[in-house]
Amino acid sequence: MLRLLLPFSLSLLLPVSAASAASPPPNIVWIIADDMSPDTAAYGLRDVKTPHLDRLAAEGRRYTRAYATAPVCSSSRSAFILGTSQIITGLHAHDVENPQPLPAPYRHLPALLRDAGWFVTNAAAPGTMRSGRVIKKGKTHYNFAHDPAQMFDGDDWRKRRPGQPFFAQFQITEPHRPFPIPESYDATALAALTLPANYPDHPLMRRDWYAYQRSVETVDQRVGAILAQLAEAGVLDHTLVFFFADHGRPMPWGKQWLTVEGLHVPLLVRGPGVTAGSVESRLVSLIDLAPTALAQAARPTPSWMDGRALLGATFPDRPHVFAARDRCGDASDRIRVVITPDHLLVQNFFPAVSRLNWSGYKEASYPGLPLLRVLSAAGKLNPLQDLWCQPTRAALELYDLRRDPAGLHNVATAPAQAPTVATLGRALDAWIRATGDRGARPDPATEPTQAEIQKAKRADYQRTWQARLQQPEPTDAARLAWWEKSYGLTP
Repeated sequence: MLRLLLPFSLSLLLPVSAASAASPPPNIVWIIADDMSPDTAAYGLRDVKTPHLDRLAAEGRRYTRAYATAPVCSSSRSAFILGTSQIITGLHAHDVENPQPLPAPYRHLPALLRDAGWFVTNAAAPGTMRSGRVIKKGKTHYNFAHDPAQMFDGDDWRKRRPGQPFFAQFQITEPHRPFPIPESYDATALAALTLPANYPDHPLMRRDWYAYQRSVETVDQRVGAILAQLAEAGVLDHTLVFFFADHGRPMPWGKQWLTVEGLHVPLLVRGPGVTAGSVESRLVSLIDLAPTALAQAARPTPSWMDGRALLGATFPDRPHVFAARDRCGDASDRIRVVITPDHLLVQNFFPAVSRLNWSGYKEASYPGLPLLRVLSAAGKLNPLQDLWCQPTRAALELYDLRRDPAGLHNVATAPAQAPTVATLGRALDAWIRATGDRGARPDPATEPTQAEIQKAKRADYQRTWQARLQQPEPTDAARLAWWEKSYGLTP
């Protein structure tokens, strides 16, 4: 079974056809959104207008079961640029303070493609503006030391030599928080918005969700600009375009958590050899993208990559994918998850730690957190919504994705589920052993202590709220009032 889960052998590489070897390889474009679940019309969400993303789905393939290996950006990005899980490489902690060089034998995908003669770039989407500023620098945010000037050939794939194949990454900053707060709200759209059952139907939550969806529409506009650039240069139809997000949406139950909301991401692929309008419902991990790119470049997959090429003659059908969450900035934790076509099993190594585990970043930027605590204290949350506010959590959580695709109802203690819990628990334990899970170890000596990190992040939080409310440590009620005013709910 482990051979199926961890394909380290070069013998498992998918063959490159004679036709592809004889003709120039397709160019490859990765369009990466920041913090986005599959919240587009093509994925069934009617609250948003995403014509360009819908076009990618109509003209290419929509993957319905794609997952990040981490629910936070730097850990996930470190994994998919290397094609291997972050717990193997030691790049599992989010926001490493003192990144170190990649140890042997690991090399990132841009370097491997440059060795093969490809022109490699990284850029913001054309015309990106954020908070009134033009954004030109493409995000990297890896947990290893890197110099973008050395890692990439530049930020414009059009500067390549004539005929040179290119690998271009376009980074879209949306829908990462802070969401631009709308100046006005479409009352009909706001009323029609459907909140997941685990979120309270409160005016602030509705407006925050509305702002997120408008930010998703901005993602769509950025994708349109990228497609237009490729079409204008006459290369769109000879380019494999991948659109995906680094992890799920930035909501309380999403980002930083090994939930469906935190891990499930959109993945759309359009280009040569991809059947228009096709849908793939088998399991995919974002670490599959690097081997997929190497296969298109007729390059072998290194033995240390545990991702699998997606576009070969045989789909890498497998029983499980895995993901992990470790320290996120100042919030220490260790959680592991195994996902099958039918189930999601979570192991919380620190069940005594609340899901409201302090995160300075989230406490400064998520209006839902003070809202949940205030409503919980007032007894205004139902049991499902109030789970987030409990002081502890279960050591094991099991979600039956056939009956509960959003993964909201933990059935781990149901007697009928005992065999499933045992089977998936063994698979998770085997993965942890086989990977040498680095998350079980303390932070390396190159990192500040946890106390030092927490002190620095708390100071950032205090500066934020001092500027907003002239109070460095406001109450939940005071912060909630500030958010309600910011969203136009109070004068």
